[in-house]
Amino acid sequence: MGTLCREPLYPSIQDLKVTLQDSTLVFPSQETENRSIFLSNIDQVLNFYVQTIHFFPANPDFTPEVIASGLKTALEKVLVPYDFVAGRLKHNPQSSRLEVECNAAGAGFVVASTQFSLDEIGDLVYPNPAFRGLIVQSLDNLEADNQPLCIFQVTSFKCGGFAMGISTNHVLFDGISFKCFLENLASQAFDDKPLAIVPCHDRHLLAARSPPRVTFPHPELLKLELPIGEDTIPSVFDCQQEDLDFKIFHLNSDNISYLKEKAKIDGPNENTKITSFNVVSALIWRCKALSSGDNSQRVSTVLYAVDIRSRIKPSLPFSYCGNAVLSAYASSICSKLEDEPFSKIVDMVSEGAARMTDEYARSAIDWGEIYKGFPNGEFLISSWWKLGFSEVEYPWGKPRYSCPVVYHRKEIILLFPEINNGSNNNNGNGVNVLVALPAKEMEKFQSLFHTFLASN
Repeated sequence: MGTLCREPLYPSIQDLKVTLQDSTLVFPSQETENRSIFLSNIDQVLNFYVQTIHFFPANPDFTPEVIASGLKTALEKVLVPYDFVAGRLKHNPQSSRLEVECNAAGAGFVVASTQFSLDEIGDLVYPNPAFRGLIVQSLDNLEADNQPLCIFQVTSFKCGGFAMGISTNHVLFDGISFKCFLENLASQAFDDKPLAIVPCHDRHLLAARSPPRVTFPHPELLKLELPIGEDTIPSVFDCQQEDLDFKIFHLNSDNISYLKEKAKIDGPNENTKITSFNVVSALIWRCKALSSGDNSQRVSTVLYAVDIRSRIKPSLPFSYCGNAVLSAYASSICSKLEDEPFSKIVDMVSEGAARMTDEYARSAIDWGEIYKGFPNGEFLISSWWKLGFSEVEYPWGKPRYSCPVVYHRKEIILLFPEINNGSNNNNGNGVNVLVALPAKEMEKFQSLFHTFLASN
């Protein structure tokens, strides 16, 4: 099976020496209605920022300066149908809920440059703390309660390529709706075409029932005493200051096919879906649980996001703009994860997603109405693998690579795609698995990863 641990292809530059040239607010190109937007119980617990970077190679027809101007104009145009992106978060004392005030206060737009070329800054797939210089998370000239919910940074490289760094508050979008936003942004750059996808902004479609009815136990959720809307980070996203090693484990399409065949041995449940995500997640769960201690009776719980757009009744439009994902879970004692056939572990992961029916999803949303809690588990598998940010076609071409800005956390394991370098690239079916653990746990995780992947 080879080494499977992905090392950087070449050394990474630790300081990109980014120079900020201009920082401004961008406003909707037309007058928008002043209103407040309801946030669902899923949105309510996601009051934190997510940073993504999209790297573009040089295009002789579009200089970075021209692109920055075109992006700024495109953003002004999409802030009309996406008026909440130019708004501000506020706490409604009457409802004790967070809302977005659509007040046209503006999104941030920053222009920057670096003296390095795109090829000089290192392996784009391999996490590099220096990439944080390609993202502005706040504007210095604004007070804390007036910070934009979305900030763009366009950083040009000396080769003519550039990076588009975007910081967005998670209450605005989930991965699917953010990709729709990018598709619409791309459609408005240097053109007056209609929106690529007409967004659905009715977040009441995921409102709790009245009265709320919790019809399932929800061990994947943790009750909190604090009222919702306070600046509290969910426990599963808590970033503890630990001395962590990190490694990237690469699985190519052949590895994943092998895992799928392995999942068919010993008779999986007839309802089990043997998907790429399920087999990769089963392998990760097994290794993570068994690397964390020697207590064979310890219960390990893995969380992973499930898109509920097609699972609730009536179905949400694909263009639903907001957060339409809930945490599925699978739990087992560690001795079973060690001894059971791989097919049984895939069963458990598949069952976790299958559990997310319309009634279960509604019950989880209603649970949030009553208890004001957060997802709770040993760790979360956060998948950027199939979101397709690198597939968005801009006038100057597709990104060479799109990725989150990574902060190493023991409680989160990231799945992200390979780089778009114009080669066959395993038909785009390979996946990179980013794991951060204390040194001894990492050593055990790596050993188990190789052992379980190679064993029958």
